[in-house]
Amino acid sequence: MSLNSYKPTAIFLSKLSTRSWSMVLAVFLCIIGLYALNHSHSKKPIRGVLNDSRFQQIFLDSSSNYTLSSYLRALTLHPHLAGTQASLQTKQYVETHFKDCGLQTHTSEFEALLSYPVHCSLSVHYRNGSSKDLQLTEPGQAGRVVMPYHAYSPSGSAFAKAVFVNYGRDEDYVAVAALGVNVSECVVIARRGEMSRGIVVEKAAEKGAVAVLLYTEGDLFGGVERGTVMTGLGDPLTPGWASVNGGEKLGLEEREVTERFPRIPSMPISAENAEMILRSLEGPRFPYEWRKDLQRSKVGRVGPGPTFLNFTYQEEKKMVTIHNIFAVIKGWEEPDRYVLLGNHRDAWTYGAVDPNSGTAALLDIARRYALLMHSGWTPRRTIILCSWDAEEFGMVGSTEWVEQNLLNLGSKAVAYLNVDCAVQGPGFFARSTPQLDNLLTAVTKKIQRLSAVDSDFAPFLHHAGIPSTDLYYGKDFPVYHTAFDSYDWMMQYGDPSFHRHVSVSGIWGLLALQLAGDPILPFDYVSYAAQLQDYASSLSKLVDDGTSLHAITTSIQGLAAVAEKMEEEAKKLREQETIDDLLELKRHSLNDRLMLAERGFLDAEGLPGRPWFKHLVYGPLSDDESKLVFFPGVANAITQAARMPKKQGQSAIQNEIWRVARAIQRAADALKGELI
Repeated sequence: MSLNSYKPTAIFLSKLSTRSWSMVLAVFLCIIGLYALNHSHSKKPIRGVLNDSRFQQIFLDSSSNYTLSSYLRALTLHPHLAGTQASLQTKQYVETHFKDCGLQTHTSEFEALLSYPVHCSLSVHYRNGSSKDLQLTEPGQAGRVVMPYHAYSPSGSAFAKAVFVNYGRDEDYVAVAALGVNVSECVVIARRGEMSRGIVVEKAAEKGAVAVLLYTEGDLFGGVERGTVMTGLGDPLTPGWASVNGGEKLGLEEREVTERFPRIPSMPISAENAEMILRSLEGPRFPYEWRKDLQRSKVGRVGPGPTFLNFTYQEEKKMVTIHNIFAVIKGWEEPDRYVLLGNHRDAWTYGAVDPNSGTAALLDIARRYALLMHSGWTPRRTIILCSWDAEEFGMVGSTEWVEQNLLNLGSKAVAYLNVDCAVQGPGFFARSTPQLDNLLTAVTKKIQRLSAVDSDFAPFLHHAGIPSTDLYYGKDFPVYHTAFDSYDWMMQYGDPSFHRHVSVSGIWGLLALQLAGDPILPFDYVSYAAQLQDYASSLSKLVDDGTSLHAITTSIQGLAAVAEKMEEEAKKLREQETIDDLLELKRHSLNDRLMLAERGFLDAEGLPGRPWFKHLVYGPLSDDESKLVFFPGVANAITQAARMPKKQGQSAIQNEIWRVARAIQRAADALKGELI
């Protein structure tokens, strides 16, 4: 998971006590109860719908911070990087737990290309002739965890001057050039910011650098942040189709594969090592704009040199078997409609926060759902608990499964509810697609959107068009992807009482119960249309007078009108007291339209240059410095237009605006459900 690829602005409730959070959860349940009372007047006996307060109470009463703590302890006894023996042990633990809960359990396996370090070294050579070999692994962790590395970095070596480029953004290279500094043939040192690792390395390669060192500020524990530098999602040898055993795979030397890997090697280093190198540099002083938020040296020098760095990295790419695990609770009325809860279990090291705080919550939900089943509960729609593998390498496990099941997911999936780092610290956050706002705002009051590609919701939303959420406590944490992301850190700093774990699992489980149990899906496309209108207003401030937004605004107005009619239709169906086959058919028809409308935002051609990403409202940006976090095709066209002749640039932007307008119209047509 990449924590730096989006800007959290969701409500930050860091000052709430444990008791206050209990009250928040209680209010949430009251709202759900009122919703059920107001919208379901069925006199027909229905098994296990959420408006049966007895099942709600069983679910809530069965929460246990001790149980969550024990799950997390078992999951984090050993590092469990995907493709290793320890990862198999974690897989067996999760699988056994699902089976012990009496849930229908199965696995799905894929053969994927993963990347591992064989050797890395880094030494500093000073002007006075002295040198120093740097320790690259965290103190006391050598041989216990995988050495810090960037997955899919090419092998390579370099002996070159060091140069500092701040975050490695375009504007940073402009600032460096203004100082008269040339980074060509240098080893670039950059601090981690909001850009992905892969883009930082690629920009350095474009400027002629021979290698990149990345460090993370703010780590007081001496950790080193591991991560991937591959672009795109999923197995690089099977772009767009599942990497099943015996299936088609591209060759390592094919262009479609090599384009996903960086051209120059890179590795992560500790903030301490980076500081030591930076102190030895000469040349121009840091620009003022850099000094404002540097946490250590604020009056350092850019270089290049006179310090030289001797850099060596050797990687090994190999095919490994990855394992996704599923627990299925069949629905009694709509068994072919799926509500999915997902979390990945693989980790760079011990993974107490990322991802196993979420894994522990998923296991606890499985236990509590099993208790409901023993009490006579069955959901209206099928619930699937998903445990993904190899997420840290680029959402590989979830992506391959989505690609394998794309047709069935597109026609039958109601929603995907993701939890990755369930507990990082104080403050509850949620990200979602807008039709789920009225479920989530009861707790969070403000919702983030899902444009980033930093967890397993990405293939569900960006490729399959499935309404999605992502839930978590805490904005970030200082031991991210380091050897210190351990059970001890969680006990001392993250959540000593495990009350945040209890809250996340409670909210996550209740959202799924409502989506799987409500007779009419609680989707709000009036809210979606309003959000799109806000996006159009923001976009109007970034384009010039020669660009027309009329097509987008017209299509949004059409979606809003259809959404209002759907609200009226849903209200009438909820108010109907006599339940018969005709009412059930009407409900089913409305639910299908509500479920499928999100698919309308997909475009078969995908985003320009990145056809795998199909969603035209939410998706990753090719330029992480864009001012837009929506309409990714338009955002990228605006960035590219700055480097084109004016008329050509306007044409490129207008073309993407038309594509978005057509996508919104498709969503409106799907919601309306009639041929035109």
